[in-house]
Amino acid sequence: MAKQDFYDVLGIAKGATEAEIKKAYRKLAIKFHPDKNPDDAQAEERFKAAAEAYEVLSDSEKRQRYDQFGHDGMNGGPGGFGGFGGGGMNMDDIFSQFGDIFGGRGGGSGFGGGGGGRRRVKGGDLRIKVKLTLEEIAEGVTKRVKIKRMTQAEGVEYASCDSCGGQGQVQRVQQTILGAMRTAHTCPDCSGVGQRVKSAPKGADAHGLEKQEVVVPLGLPAGIEDGAVMRMRGEGHAAPGGGVSGDLLVVIEEIEHKIFRRNGGNLHQDLFINFSDAALGAQVEVPLIDGKARIKVAPGTQSGRIVRLKGKGLKSDYGHGDLLVNLNVWTPTALSDEERKTLEDLRDAENFQPDPEHGERGFFDKVRDMFS
Repeated sequence: MAKQDFYDVLGIAKGATEAEIKKAYRKLAIKFHPDKNPDDAQAEERFKAAAEAYEVLSDSEKRQRYDQFGHDGMNGGPGGFGGFGGGGMNMDDIFSQFGDIFGGRGGGSGFGGGGGGRRRVKGGDLRIKVKLTLEEIAEGVTKRVKIKRMTQAEGVEYASCDSCGGQGQVQRVQQTILGAMRTAHTCPDCSGVGQRVKSAPKGADAHGLEKQEVVVPLGLPAGIEDGAVMRMRGEGHAAPGGGVSGDLLVVIEEIEHKIFRRNGGNLHQDLFINFSDAALGAQVEVPLIDGKARIKVAPGTQSGRIVRLKGKGLKSDYGHGDLLVNLNVWTPTALSDEERKTLEDLRDAENFQPDPEHGERGFFDKVRDMFS
């Protein structure tokens, strides 16, 4: 099967800028992140494909070579680079190289394994959910969260496992019709750690670990998306015998705002104006995420008109979004006798008759303009 074009993988044009390439990759990486799609082989393949495309297109020299020779330039063809394009990367490689894309500290993924020598044991990952207000997302925030994780108990002493000699694996030989077959299995006595607990303080478990409550600072960048997963390398459970600690996975949950609705970097809000201001025009005040502003209501404004305030949305690595104010004309629900008489006198006036052909365009036209 022919390999998919890297630009198509990221969904960008061949003339895309460096920022557009990074933005496209980050969007796909968050969508198909293994932590959001557990046991989904298709999502993992999409994640790897996006990382491979980004690895090439984010490097000016590799991108130039790819534009000239295509995939042949990456896998040993004319002037090929090899590396990711030719030799492939496992999930650990992707996280260690591109971890900054996710807004965390980069680092390990919990995937992969294997080489010779003693087995590399990793502690378990921890997952927490952090709720953020829109104001916190707008500015970025540092939060200190309490977590309970397994840590190595003070005073614990380890000794090499007698069963596996500290390798974490035991060899087994089986006789088959093809002859003797040697296989390696996780040591049942030390669970692959290669060490056993010689002595441990009271309260420690069989691996010399104990539960401890700690405070971890989280630096959350401005503009972080709802549902984003930050990986804090080494902040998870400790591994037995001095292995590699697991990671802390921080899932972002955005608290619904009472005024604003978010769409990426853009903010939307509904603003009600009275009939007189809509007919005569006015200057009205609107709330911002970090203050207030005044906007002009043109004479004859119809309900549903959208006013765009450039750069008044959320800030992120890619700039500021916009604030889109949807104007709604408020119809009074209770009238005095004098107000009712005035409106009765105006009911049949020519200028009070609906004239949509000469009024503002329809809702879908406005939405199309909003995103054009």
